[in-house]
Amino acid sequence: MNTIEQNKQIQKNVSGERKRLLGFIRQRIPSLPDAEDVLQEVFYELVEMYRLTKPIDQTVAWMFTVARNKINDFYRRKKVDALEEITSIASDENEKLSLFDILPDGSNQDPMMQETILEALTEALEELPTHQRLVFEMHELEDKSFKEISEITGVKVSVLIAEKRQAILSLREKLSYLYEDLFE
Repeated sequence: MNTIEQNKQIQKNVSGERKRLLGFIRQRIPSLPDAEDVLQEVFYELVEMYRLTKPIDQTVAWMFTVARNKINDFYRRKKVDALEEITSIASDENEKLSLFDILPDGSNQDPMMQETILEALTEALEELPTHQRLVFEMHELEDKSFKEISEITGVKVSVLIAEKRQAILSLREKLSYLYEDLFE
């Protein structure tokens, strides 16, 4: 198949399945910008497959399989794997907030205790409302500035700071039992 035929076939698949694929992805990733990123990754893979001249027998089924894999990759990237590196943030009142405010100094010295804390923290993060969790993860785990997050999401920086602050306060509350159980 020559390049012109490849381009026509790619365009046909992209235009024909874009809406359905985006709907499929949005059922699993609520954020439209994130869902569109995953969709673009699927289409990138499709173009790569055509450019490598690897035949795809059932293109639509293949795209949905790639989408499913990309969704899994998206959530793997979001997984909390370095929570001990979380830094503090300044709220709109310039108050320093940190997850580790709930933990006594030196608590992360014991590996077993650290593992218990990280597991509890991961569970608590999963219980946050999606918008709070996404702001928290983008800022703390992906190291994006509030300005970058604002550009990505279209949400004002002041709202993002408030969401992050609320996430920190909710995490403090959800993890207060851990402090009491482990350190008192």
